[in-house]
Amino acid sequence: MTKYKSLTIVMLVIAFSALVGGLWGRPTQITTFQSEQFNNLLKTYSQVLNISEQQYADKINLQKSVHASIRGMLRTLDPHSSFFDAQQFSQFRETQRGNFYGLGITIAIKNGKPTVISPIPGTPAYRLGIRSGDIIAKIESISTEGLSIQAVVEKLRGAKGTVVNISIQRAGISELLDFAIVRDAIPHHSVPFTFFISQKVGYIKIDSFNETTEKEITKSLDTLGTDLNGMILDLRDNPGGYLQAAIAVADKFLKIGQSVLVTKGRITSSNQEYQSPKGSGDKLFPLVVLINKGSASASEIVAGAIQDHDRGLLVGETTFGKGLVQTVFPLSQGTGVSLTTAHWYTPSGRLIQREYANRSYIDYYYGKGRINSRPGEESAEPRTKIYYTDSGRKVYGGGGIAPDVIIKSLKLNQFQSQLLSKGAIFSFVRTYNPSHPKVDENFQVTPQILGDFESHLQDQEVAYEKDLLVENIEFIKRRISYEYFLSRMGPIKAQKVYLEGDLQFQKALELLPQAKSLYHDDSKVMVKIKTE
Repeated sequence: MTKYKSLTIVMLVIAFSALVGGLWGRPTQITTFQSEQFNNLLKTYSQVLNISEQQYADKINLQKSVHASIRGMLRTLDPHSSFFDAQQFSQFRETQRGNFYGLGITIAIKNGKPTVISPIPGTPAYRLGIRSGDIIAKIESISTEGLSIQAVVEKLRGAKGTVVNISIQRAGISELLDFAIVRDAIPHHSVPFTFFISQKVGYIKIDSFNETTEKEITKSLDTLGTDLNGMILDLRDNPGGYLQAAIAVADKFLKIGQSVLVTKGRITSSNQEYQSPKGSGDKLFPLVVLINKGSASASEIVAGAIQDHDRGLLVGETTFGKGLVQTVFPLSQGTGVSLTTAHWYTPSGRLIQREYANRSYIDYYYGKGRINSRPGEESAEPRTKIYYTDSGRKVYGGGGIAPDVIIKSLKLNQFQSQLLSKGAIFSFVRTYNPSHPKVDENFQVTPQILGDFESHLQDQEVAYEKDLLVENIEFIKRRISYEYFLSRMGPIKAQKVYLEGDLQFQKALELLPQAKSLYHDDSKVMVKIKTE
């Protein structure tokens, strides 16, 4: 089962396309240096800008023009160096700090309407009883019809302590419900899930790396305890973030003094080796790390260190391949620039940056021809340089980190995509709940519920054929169960249901015994992994 995150914009995450897979060092102040060539070029630029302002056929927006030219210049360097205007830089810093001020809801546009996916526990919206499936019909008495998700988010966010008035359309209630919600600090949990899958087998999901990640992962490991028979660390679809956070997470699984990564750049301060500062001590347990093509940058640092030191097995798909480090420089007028200042290498010496020279921005991020290194995945550019883990296992550089065991994610077929894009399953569960007010902790999708779902498709005028329902019955049942538990019992229970149909996760559980053999120093077992 695949969750369609592309249709959902979480209000506490600000995503900038130029920073997908970002990895950021600490903000640094700028030391001014000007050469004669620099001054001459700057003079030419000023002349062009001045002439344009005076002579162009229409009035120009100077700020917009200058900002666009800066972004154009940075694109000639690499795909990850980028410029922030004042608003973007403020949002970027909020994301890195791990909180912002708002209501505490995850929303998406469903059937053209801003709809609550889930309230975040402990937040103002949660305390006032905002529910999954609620439609935000009005904000400050103004209709939300036709608004983009970004426009809705901007209207709901604001200064701490201020009030926003919203009107909610709720299934089963004819009149709108009015709420006056006081904005408050909303935590951005980079570790949204920590729980036991079975007795003494833990699961931790890390969504991003920010300034709160070290504290969160410490709390997660304390919750699970040290007496574990295994752990699944899920880094899938984690685009990266704060360099120090990645080092802190890797430190929880490595021995003290083991290398986490090496950075190399043009200036002396960019050339450093980062080692595990504290180490995990004697807290050893079988570890499997889940990765996919959405795992980038800081995620790749953690996965690469664990693989190179044979601390755990990697399962899933080849990662994105982002081996560049950006340093964030605050600029005047509240703006900022994120500039690539180094390449980073795994402990075995691998540079995993995918090729970006002579490729368009779209091809770099979304195009085919990804570099892979193992049988079972398409490879446009075969890897030839071999590196070795601590126990002598072969690994390869370039184009991301290849998993030890390749398990491809299930692709949605056309009918499944149609059901999700139209929100058919989501809306069905939200109409089912009011007529079944008692929460069923053992909820299962019965033939009666499936019949009701088919009637719902007809009511919503969703085109389908009977055969398609039969062929996709297991997918439909899992999605209905997921949406039910998400709306009635919260995201943790829903995530457990989701994992039951996750082939990559199930394979990770199966491989825990093999992962155990990796960290036996005395035997140095050479584990042979087959490509799935």
